[in-house]
Amino acid sequence: MSRELLSTSVLALLRFQTILLTQPMLLTALTFFSPPTLSSPCNLALPCCVLGLYAPKNTMNIMLTNVLDAATGGLFYYLFGFAFAFGSPSNGFIGRQFFGLESFPSPSFDYGYFLYQWAFAIAAAGITSGSIAERTQFASYLIYSSFLTGFVYPIVSHWFWSADGWASAGRADGNLLFGSGVIDFAGSGVVHMVGGIAGLWGALIEGPRMGRFDHEGKSMPLRGHSGTLVVLGTFLLWFGWYGFNPGSFLNILRVYGDAGSYYGQWSAIGRTAVTTTLAGSSAALTTLFGKRMLAGHWNVTDVCNGLLGGFAAITSGCSVVDPWAAIVCGFVAAWVLIGCNKLAEKFHYDDPLEAAQLHGGCGAWGIIFTALFAKETYVNEIYSGRPGRPYGLLMGGGGRLLSAHIVQILVITGWVSVTMGTLFWILHKFKLLRISADEEMAGMDLTSHGGLAYAYYDEHDDAMQEKSFMMTRVDPQVV
Repeated sequence: MSRELLSTSVLALLRFQTILLTQPMLLTALTFFSPPTLSSPCNLALPCCVLGLYAPKNTMNIMLTNVLDAATGGLFYYLFGFAFAFGSPSNGFIGRQFFGLESFPSPSFDYGYFLYQWAFAIAAAGITSGSIAERTQFASYLIYSSFLTGFVYPIVSHWFWSADGWASAGRADGNLLFGSGVIDFAGSGVVHMVGGIAGLWGALIEGPRMGRFDHEGKSMPLRGHSGTLVVLGTFLLWFGWYGFNPGSFLNILRVYGDAGSYYGQWSAIGRTAVTTTLAGSSAALTTLFGKRMLAGHWNVTDVCNGLLGGFAAITSGCSVVDPWAAIVCGFVAAWVLIGCNKLAEKFHYDDPLEAAQLHGGCGAWGIIFTALFAKETYVNEIYSGRPGRPYGLLMGGGGRLLSAHIVQILVITGWVSVTMGTLFWILHKFKLLRISADEEMAGMDLTSHGGLAYAYYDEHDDAMQEKSFMMTRVDPQVV
């Protein structure tokens, strides 16, 4: 096998991981009908991690919304989204070519690139669905998912990833924002902040789930039904993140400078995988001990969320920072997530998956982190063709990259707030957003989807206890 074919195969595998990670419908089909080599563990990542954090009475609803995020996103990203994001030639704000993949493939893009970018688009939609779960009308999912993947998200990805985008670090005409553009390599802002802020507005407008806060305003945890699924999904998401971050390189066989054959883009891909690993690991351990000090116990769900918060943060700068800096990134990301959760409780904000806190808060920190720790050598290697680019402030590169990244945080927050906030407000005014109290108490599986996914009962329901049995804890006898 030639080196060119090998490099193409490796990148294809990494990107296939990403698609599987975010596509529950394809996940299920491949799990049951494909050879073992294709049925990778990340097939079950998204449904596992999500389902474990919800009440069992909403299982079928959550599964269906995950499938439809992907299916609806696929259609609307094909019709409009990819064109708005990457339709070139265009202006700095919005693309205007390739609607319905017309005149495709082109010298710039092929079908594989469309599929890979679609995976990012539906990831943003999936983040939003986590924030508004367990109390949202089914029709609202279809409306917001179509709008987010077909218009809101593509505009943001055009700004920061397209060759024509006004803030892109790879802008073709060389007219870069603050002389640097925004380095958001795999989407801490473009994907995670967009999904997180959209979910923030949806959850704020809907209000908390019934029982989440008592009559005095005290937080009452509504625990998920399977810690096993949460841990399984987290491990598979960890594996799948190597498709998002290292898989965002366009090629492998590229030698850097005069270093010879031992150092090139393949080294950067490996380093990106290492920084991703270390940021998640650092965040997980920091969350473990931080929550132990604050809450007095070791909580597996908190650790899993902390791990994912570290991944969301490092996604922006994974290719341009040293491994030691990734540890710093994860450490701070854990405290950002803990702090955001404290604020959420204080202001009676209810997000079942902590999606807005994790993806929005940790994503914003990741953008700032990149502007502080991006290394000059790596920036010039990854974003070549323009010597003397600004790099991390703490690495001696001045404040221009930080200025560009602050602009990114502000414009993403403003754009998503105006578009998605307005959409959720309109749905709320027309009574299309939240389900009734009776439906919420009974569970959406029973009221909207024809029956329950599991045979179970509420431990507080005396009528059901007469017809069933419950396993209870038996304390050991003291001899």
